[in-house]
Amino acid sequence: MPKITFMGAGSTVFAKNVLGDVILTPALQGCEIALYDIDPQRLKDSEMMLNNINENYGGHAKIKAYLGVENRKEALRGADFVVNAIQVGGYEPCTVIDFEVPKKYGLRQTIADTLGIGGIFRALRTIPVLKEFADDMAEVCPDAWFLNYTNPMAMLTGALIRFGVKTVGLCHSVQGCVPGLLEPLGISTENVQWKIAGINHQAWLLEITRDGKDLYPEIKEKAFSRPTPHNDMVRYEIMRQFGYYVTESSEHNAEYVPWFIKSTHPELIERFNIPLDEYPRRCVNQIKGWEAMRENLVNNKNIEHHKTHEFAAYIMEAMLTDKPYRIHGNVLNTGLITNLPSDAIVEVPCMVDRNGVNPCYVGDLPQQCAAINRTNINVQLLTLEAAFTLKKDYIYMAAMMDPHTAAELTIDEIRAMCDDLIEAHGDWLPKFK
Repeated sequence: MPKITFMGAGSTVFAKNVLGDVILTPALQGCEIALYDIDPQRLKDSEMMLNNINENYGGHAKIKAYLGVENRKEALRGADFVVNAIQVGGYEPCTVIDFEVPKKYGLRQTIADTLGIGGIFRALRTIPVLKEFADDMAEVCPDAWFLNYTNPMAMLTGALIRFGVKTVGLCHSVQGCVPGLLEPLGISTENVQWKIAGINHQAWLLEITRDGKDLYPEIKEKAFSRPTPHNDMVRYEIMRQFGYYVTESSEHNAEYVPWFIKSTHPELIERFNIPLDEYPRRCVNQIKGWEAMRENLVNNKNIEHHKTHEFAAYIMEAMLTDKPYRIHGNVLNTGLITNLPSDAIVEVPCMVDRNGVNPCYVGDLPQQCAAINRTNINVQLLTLEAAFTLKKDYIYMAAMMDPHTAAELTIDEIRAMCDDLIEAHGDWLPKFK
């Protein structure tokens, strides 16, 4: 039976989703689950919760917790699958820094975990930790598959592949895209077929049909006449202007492009119902509500779990049983999307079986979709250059190429802001030259 190591197991809710799914999967019965974290209380919470779930569903899994960097290698030793859900620097101090320092320059953000100045610095402080994981894995589990759930997805997946780790990046925005589009419009999801490809958080709903009929005309008619305000106005506007719906939420996509968050046009915030500072607000609310949630998750001996739509357990099952399963994964663009760069990380359909993750050919995206993707890929690749060379100039260049940052700030302001962010992060970042 496989060994599954969960890095960042203190992410209790997410650990429940992924590892609860594992426990409920018959093909994975008898597996060994290694929980790894650097926070003793959160690690203990997850261990107690998963032991309760395991007990309630037959007690087949063997669960063991590993605390701290000194035990990381043992947590990884012999792993077949490594699930990554770490957040380097946490809400405090690092997420606060990602929002508050740019705010001094008039640069406002919504989520700041995937692109933009927040995404750049989240990548720069996370990649060195992933390098440590990769070095340990090369020694103690060189054949393991690394299932990355941590953002910024494209940058981190790209780094892991460069480190030589067998990696697929996983995100649930694709699974939620079509239901999230159709249900608010009163359109049934029954017998719907769809095709999605692009990059993480900015993949495109290229086709959507029912019984061979194109649903886009009905979708657009209903979407553009939907009463406002609602929480999907940014994606509707992108669909209106460029023809296609994008996978990730409007609060995310508002900061991936240069058109919606503009200090010179503050009326756009209300017009498109954009929740500035949304991620810090979520973090504060989650921290406040944790104790009540903790009681239900950690101390509930009768805790139940119902299988989620996360891909991890399905991937493990497909690789072990050789029964193919289709996912959307973030992988290196080895000619898969022909009008995006070959060193980009793309999000495409993949078939999973005993041979691993097998990405599917897509071909050209519509030119306008590829053009928008390339503006994000520019930032991702320059951030990777900064991380691998430790040259500060690449940080400046990544920020200057970021669509939202460049739409708001001058070159001198961007450089000064990056310097302030480097200083504020202190030892959370490697030393750049």
